[in-house]
Amino acid sequence: MYRSKIKSLISWKLNPNRKPLLFLGARQVGKTFLLKKFGETEYKQLAYVNFEHPNAPKNLFEVDFDAERIVTVLNAYCNIKINAEDTLIVFDEIQAAPKGLTALKYFYEDAPEYHVIGAGSLLGVNIHPEESFPVGKVDFLKLSPMSFHEFLLAMNENGIAELMDKKDWENLRFFHQKLINYLRYYLFVGGMPEAVKDFAENSDWQSVRRIQNQIITSYRNDFSKHAPKEILPRINMVWDSIPAQLTKENKKFIYGVIKEGARARDFELAIQWLTDAGLLHKVYNTTKPALPLVAYQELSAFKLFHNDVGLLAAVTRLNAKTIAQGDSVFSEFKGALTEQFVFQQLNQNETLSIYYHTFERSKYEIDFLIQNENDDIIPIEVKSGESLRAKSFKSFCEKYKPQTAVRTSLSEYKEESWMTNVPLYMLGEFLSK
Repeated sequence: MYRSKIKSLISWKLNPNRKPLLFLGARQVGKTFLLKKFGETEYKQLAYVNFEHPNAPKNLFEVDFDAERIVTVLNAYCNIKINAEDTLIVFDEIQAAPKGLTALKYFYEDAPEYHVIGAGSLLGVNIHPEESFPVGKVDFLKLSPMSFHEFLLAMNENGIAELMDKKDWENLRFFHQKLINYLRYYLFVGGMPEAVKDFAENSDWQSVRRIQNQIITSYRNDFSKHAPKEILPRINMVWDSIPAQLTKENKKFIYGVIKEGARARDFELAIQWLTDAGLLHKVYNTTKPALPLVAYQELSAFKLFHNDVGLLAAVTRLNAKTIAQGDSVFSEFKGALTEQFVFQQLNQNETLSIYYHTFERSKYEIDFLIQNENDDIIPIEVKSGESLRAKSFKSFCEKYKPQTAVRTSLSEYKEESWMTNVPLYMLGEFLSK
C-alpha cells in the first residue's frame, strides 16, 4: 500500500546534511512496512533489526558506541556486508534496546556516512526517562494512520486520487457520490493499515471490526506494560471517556465526564501520557484569531481527539448497518466521527497549527482555526450533513475578514464571496501546497 511519507524518506536519503532519522508513530500505523519498502526499493541492501524479536542483539549498544563494531555485529546478524553508500540500516523498536537512542548520536558524530533509521512507537520512545536523548543529532519524521487519499489508493482508485491531487474540481463532480460512499467506508474502517488492507481485499465489515478491537486491546496491554502504576487506572478512565467527550454537543474536554467531581490535577498526567504516546491529540482553544495562534491558546480549554476515526468508530460500537443507511453516519454521535475525520486530515499536514475558537461569552465556536506555513489564519466550519446554516461562522468571517474561510461538508465544491465550501473528502488536498 502506498504511503505518502515515502517521499519524505527519499528526501531524507538525498539530503547531503542527513542525520540519523528517528521515525516515530503510534503502534500499528505502518512504520515497519513502510521502512522495509523504502529499504528494498531505494537501496541495494537493507540491514533490518527488530529489537523486540527474541533473537535480536538487544545488548548491541551496551558495550560501547563504536560504529564499526556495531556494523560488524550487524553484518553477522543480517548475513550481509554493509556498505555505507548502498545499505539502509533500520533499528526497529529501538526503544527496546538499552542505549539505542543514544547510539544514534554517535552515528551522527563518528560515522555520518551510514544511512541509519531508528524506528519506534511514540509510546516507547517518549516515555523513556533513563535514555540520553540525542537532541540536535537526529532528524525526525512521524507517521500517522492512513489518510483518506491513501485509503483511496488502497482501494485501487488511482484515477480519482490523481484528480484530487490536481484539484480538478470540474471532473471530480462526476465522482462526487462515489467519493461520499468511500468516505462513509473510511469513517468505519479508518486508517490503520491492517484494517484498510483487509477491507480492500475482502470488503468484510466484521473482519475489519475484529482487527480494530485487537488493536485497541493491544493498546490497553501497552498501558499496563509502559505506564507508571500510580496513574494506570486514570489512563484507562481517560481513554474510556473519549467517546462520551466527542459525542457531546460541545466537544470541549470536561473532566466531570470521566467521573463526577473529577479535577484537572487528578487527570492531567494521564492525559499527557496518552498524548505523548500519540494515542490522543490535544487541540487547544485560542481566545483570539491573531498571529501567532499559539500566543492565544487557552491551556485549560481543549478537545481530545482519537488517533484514528476507525478505532473511534469501534469504541463507540458503530454498527456496519449504519454505513448502508445513507449519509446518517456523518451525523451519528452528534457528528463526532466527521469532526474526528477532519482533525485527522488536518493532522496529516505537519505545516499546520491546529486550534479551535470559542466566541467570548458565547456557546458558539469555530470548529477548527488553523495557521499555515504562510501565516494565514483559516477558520474551518465542519458540517455533518447537508444543512449549511451557520450564523456563528458567517459572523466570524464578517468580523475578522479572513483571506480564506472554509466550510467543509457533503456538498460539492463551491466558491462564495466570503467562504469556500470544500467537500469533506477534499479538505486535505485543498489545504496542501
